[in-house]
Amino acid sequence: MRRALIVVDFQKDFVDGSLGFAQAPFLEDAICAKIEAYRRQGQTVIFTFDTHGDDYLHTQEGRNLPIAHCLKGCAGWELYGRVAGLCRPEDLQIEKPGFGSLELAEYLRRSEFEQVELIGLVSNICVISNAVLAKAALPEAEIIVDAACTASADPALHEKALDVMEGLQITVVNRNR
Repeated sequence: MRRALIVVDFQKDFVDGSLGFAQAPFLEDAICAKIEAYRRQGQTVIFTFDTHGDDYLHTQEGRNLPIAHCLKGCAGWELYGRVAGLCRPEDLQIEKPGFGSLELAEYLRRSEFEQVELIGLVSNICVISNAVLAKAALPEAEIIVDAACTASADPALHEKALDVMEGLQITVVNRNR
């Protein structure tokens, strides 16, 4: 079975930087284990990077979330911790200027993946956005979100995002209820 793992925006600014939150650093071990497992199985690993420029505060997102983050070339844009060392040059690395990535969706649409799993940050923003795009790109593939490898600064929105994804026939695993 052809599978892909998408590591969504596990960047310093979302873990311990300008938009970091207490639970985010605790995801690192589970995310690293998941990446390593996919590698052992010879499967595809994809990384997305939330990517903004100096004009961020003048964009629609910046006006609604006026906290500069993930500015390309700054430390906060880089992958966090051990995850950074697991990203290989041959891995698809997608810089996305917004929550969801049309580039990622187009790549998936052209692929023959039977299963796509998403992990990373933030569950109720970029993870859900890219999970929905993956489902649209590959309607017959199983799209999975591992709840043990994603989180939000707002636990209520995290749970609601997981509910919405389940309602869209996205498989949510490792969910504590």
